[in-house]
Amino acid sequence: MAIPVIDLSKVNGTGEERAKTMAQIANGCEEWGFFQLMNHGIPEELLERVKKVCSEYFKLEGEETFKNSTVAKTLKDLAGKKSGEKLENVDWEDVITLLDNNEWPSKTPGFKETMAEYRAELKKLAEKVMEVMDENLDLPKGYIKKAFNDGEGDGAFFGTKVSHYPPCPHPELVNGLRAHTDAGGVILLFQDDEVGGLQILKDGQWIDVQPMKNTIVINTGDQIEVLSNGRYKSTWHRVLASPDGNRRSIASFYNPSLKATVAPAPALVEKDSEKINQTYPKFLFGDYMSVYAEQKFLPKEPRFQAATAM
Repeated sequence: MAIPVIDLSKVNGTGEERAKTMAQIANGCEEWGFFQLMNHGIPEELLERVKKVCSEYFKLEGEETFKNSTVAKTLKDLAGKKSGEKLENVDWEDVITLLDNNEWPSKTPGFKETMAEYRAELKKLAEKVMEVMDENLDLPKGYIKKAFNDGEGDGAFFGTKVSHYPPCPHPELVNGLRAHTDAGGVILLFQDDEVGGLQILKDGQWIDVQPMKNTIVINTGDQIEVLSNGRYKSTWHRVLASPDGNRRSIASFYNPSLKATVAPAPALVEKDSEKINQTYPKFLFGDYMSVYAEQKFLPKEPRFQAATAM
């Protein structure tokens, strides 16, 4: 079983081919919560540059720091005890976050320029994917974007997380990244095309998200689940630590503004004018993030309730 791979360029066509592609994306959102896009419109040449600068950043600025990190030292000590005890509550991951207004790595040539260009392209792709979701959910064009931006304007959060999962000497004792669902809206992942490790939970089984060259993996976050009144699901996923290969992973998050109120789209609650149970509550995204910070690796349903109560 492999997650769906979809040719996004066919959405620009007409007729049966377009309808089939729209249905594939709907299925990806409803049944999987994850799918891979090929022909997504981001130039291959840019993606190659992104790989290069991120790998160079880790060699120049990340690797030494990670070797001396608390997680690396703690794992070494734990392995020495040979108790069989696992390292809980930490991840075998080197991570930096890129926002429009924070400090970026400065020693790696071309890093800032390349990643700024990449983020601009990814944001456009996120908005295109949201328009496809609007259409598949029979919502007005731009509905999800407007909900996330708290109305008109550009208040939505767009962040990029550059992660490396270095070779791990004791992968049986630690997680690359613990199982969780993503808090936000639409996540766009440019993952390593050689080193695997990402898995999703589907029908009670962990399934590998197969590495593929220059595709973008899309996954739906908790807020898309709420907004679609449960029609689209945010899916549990994790990263396994591996003894060989340094896995690169670049995830961009298009999330609501912290001030945005997130709720099921009224049209999806009153579908066919028959009232269906509104299973999802309404809350401020900022309140949800406060709960998520404490409960990221726990089930999502109590998070929805806790955010509503705030």
